[in-house]
Amino acid sequence: MPSCWDVYVWVPLRPPEVLRAFADRYVAAADAADEELTALLDTGAGAEGHTLYLRGREHHFAMITLTDDGATVLGLSIDDPDGSPLVRAQAGDLMGRLREEFSAPAAIADVEMPPPRSRRHWQDEIPAMRTGTVPAVTR
Repeated sequence: MPSCWDVYVWVPLRPPEVLRAFADRYVAAADAADEELTALLDTGAGAEGHTLYLRGREHHFAMITLTDDGATVLGLSIDDPDGSPLVRAQAGDLMGRLREEFSAPAAIADVEMPPPRSRRHWQDEIPAMRTGTVPAVTR
């Protein structure tokens, strides 16, 4: 299986409009009707510490993680079968774009990195790329 760069942004809360915008823009139409995704978008609630892995429109995967401490981690995977420096640069660019698009205070990226499920996990992670910081409290 080819490797991927995983890019994540930290969204301090779970605003339904942010979840909907992410799904509309980045989740493939085939997964847009996923029951778990639909329930999350309708209610903004779900199992904390849980990640939805969905097919991406233009990326390998689109991921939504509900953290243990009330925040949301949004992620996208970029295929990188050859370990290309260009793909690493694309991951860096995507970090900035996602931070701006979703008003995210922080982003991280690395190859085959699972999404952080809590603030502590985010802070303890040692990714290849990191920008910004997560706020001290989300609730």
